[in-house]
Amino acid sequence: MGVDAVVFDWGGTLSIYAEIDMMDMWRLAARHLAADREDEVCARLVAVEEASWARIAVDQRSTTLSSLLTLASAELGLDVAEAVLEEAATHHLDSWTPHVRHDPDAGPTIATLRERGLAIGLLSNTHWPRTFHEHFLERDGLTELIDVRFYTSEMEHTKPHPAAFATVLDALGLTDPSRVVFVGDRPYDDVFGAQSLGMRGVLRPNPMVPGYEVAPDAVIDTLPELVPIIERWRAE
Repeated sequence: MGVDAVVFDWGGTLSIYAEIDMMDMWRLAARHLAADREDEVCARLVAVEEASWARIAVDQRSTTLSSLLTLASAELGLDVAEAVLEEAATHHLDSWTPHVRHDPDAGPTIATLRERGLAIGLLSNTHWPRTFHEHFLERDGLTELIDVRFYTSEMEHTKPHPAAFATVLDALGLTDPSRVVFVGDRPYDDVFGAQSLGMRGVLRPNPMVPGYEVAPDAVIDTLPELVPIIERWRAE
């Protein structure tokens, strides 16, 4: 049983993990909306985002940035969407989210896998629109290395729903999940989700994410460790 493709998670796998996805954006919006209530408004916006993430364990329904902004506006009685859009018009995306950095090993590892004939995909559970992710991937030279890139903000379901993984396989033109490896830092969303569809699941442990009783097909601490594992599976 060989390997035809490797699909990566984004946050915590290719990029350095950030606990709150949009904290910087929320703080800027809170400051813009009500400087004298910045901490209060920011905390409420963070709570709205966290509640959305908690839904993954319930129904795997995707959420968009637009939906979050609408909900937060209703809860606060403030136009959060307008504040975010105005901040977007005056601040470069890098200043919104200064913590977004890719693992220095991401590019070289993906390039090595591509050189060995493997297709590469990306599947991220995210509220962010595609343009946000693409900005950072392009900035760090990763876009051209990843054949297909999917963000659940554009999809009906998040990981671990099988439909999310199946979408990536379809885009890669692959019909046998057992020949695809998924790499992620979340035991439930990434490893359990991938294995549920018949893919191999590789865990890159992250002590900041919830645990889950699942047996990964392999465990790595760094991205380069993936290459010999893939080579071994390709030789089977």
